[in-house]
Amino acid sequence: MQQREDLLKQIPHVDKVLQHEVILTCEAYRHEAADAVRAVLTELREGIKSGAVSVVPGIDTIAKNAVELAVSKVKSTEDVRRVINGTGVILHSNLGRACLSKAASEAVTKTASSYCTLEYDVKKGERGNRAGGVGKYLKNITGCEASLVVNNNAAAVLLILAAVASDGNVIVSRGELVEIGGGFRIPDIMELCGCELREVGTTNKTRTDDYGKAIDDNTRAILKVHSSNFQIVGFTESVSVAELASLGKKYDLPVIEDIGSGALVDVQRYKLKNEPLAKESLKKGADVVCFSGDKLLGGLQCGIILGSSRYITEIKKHPLYRAFRVDKITIAALEATLRVYGDQQLAERDIPVLSMLSAGTDELNERAEKICGEINKRGGAAEVLATKSVAGGGAVPGLELDSYAVMLISKESTDGLEERLRNQPVPIIGHIENDRLLIDVRTLFEEDYEYIISSIVSITGKD
Repeated sequence: MQQREDLLKQIPHVDKVLQHEVILTCEAYRHEAADAVRAVLTELREGIKSGAVSVVPGIDTIAKNAVELAVSKVKSTEDVRRVINGTGVILHSNLGRACLSKAASEAVTKTASSYCTLEYDVKKGERGNRAGGVGKYLKNITGCEASLVVNNNAAAVLLILAAVASDGNVIVSRGELVEIGGGFRIPDIMELCGCELREVGTTNKTRTDDYGKAIDDNTRAILKVHSSNFQIVGFTESVSVAELASLGKKYDLPVIEDIGSGALVDVQRYKLKNEPLAKESLKKGADVVCFSGDKLLGGLQCGIILGSSRYITEIKKHPLYRAFRVDKITIAALEATLRVYGDQQLAERDIPVLSMLSAGTDELNERAEKICGEINKRGGAAEVLATKSVAGGGAVPGLELDSYAVMLISKESTDGLEERLRNQPVPIIGHIENDRLLIDVRTLFEEDYEYIISSIVSITGKD
């Protein structure tokens, strides 16, 4: 009994441990470190009382254990934290969609941690044009007269319709009344804008005459919506932007096209067919074009509006623009992302989405072989398996890209392996196919290979 009392007296006070250099220089905040120190000391105290602990560790050890506990607790309770995407879904909505290029990430860091020229003209010493740099890049890339950036593409559609058609009807093909993520539908957005929806054609077939017959004195716009998250195949017919533009000019009506995923370069070379290009839509006569910034473009979440100065000016004056306006971080990231689009080869190298889409099967097989070779060399168990990747994020439905994956080999159940990978300090998210756990290499970054290898070895190397 006396020995236990003596041991309990040797336990340092919380304040003394908190003054230790390891605590003072750790990445945890003081209140987080204090909670961890109390937890470590409580566990030590209980261990002494039960007889499980016969020696009180030094303060260095106690401080080190407390820091490890504090850091691990913070990382495990963060709602938004980094993960490794081994699903093969390039634009994974649940995992944050597009990853930024290094240049865009650096621009975000610099802009977020300092003041910036968001609306300030340094040369003139007066208020400047918000997103002026973004506008210049978009004009060079797409040929648009003017542009505007809002917080997402749903906001872009809502703002456009509110500004140009709030007191009238808007004509849309029945086959284009899409529903986007979260249950938001084009008809709902129109209702919010005070627009009357005028449906034309049928689900699978709509002709130019259908639009023409629907136009009346109360018609304010013609809207075309790209079916970026579904396909209608078989006996189908739709009206091109060029045909709608001719009709719009005849009746002096704006033609608005929502192209969805936002391709700024020709993506057919990646087997992405029927994906409209922003510059082509404008060339064919669309007055206003809008799309997402965090899909095929490869930037942060935003909605981009392009078009003629006549309509962009009108849209910018609408009160809702203030509510949907983006912040300095989004503008900085978008400007850095757009900058590289002057050269498609450089864009494929620097923008992760394009890099992943353009990766060939030989390259992907080589990556998978390299990772599996190291895993097996270090005592783990894995093999290369052919698989399929997808674009994801509501982009290019039905598209499958040939890819290769690292398949984990273990006596443990597939669900058990998946859970253990998912619960690593940096979660590794794979996908299960035919009761096999796969890590698709198309969506991996080379800097993560070593972590992935060591994690898989620790899981499969014990069999």
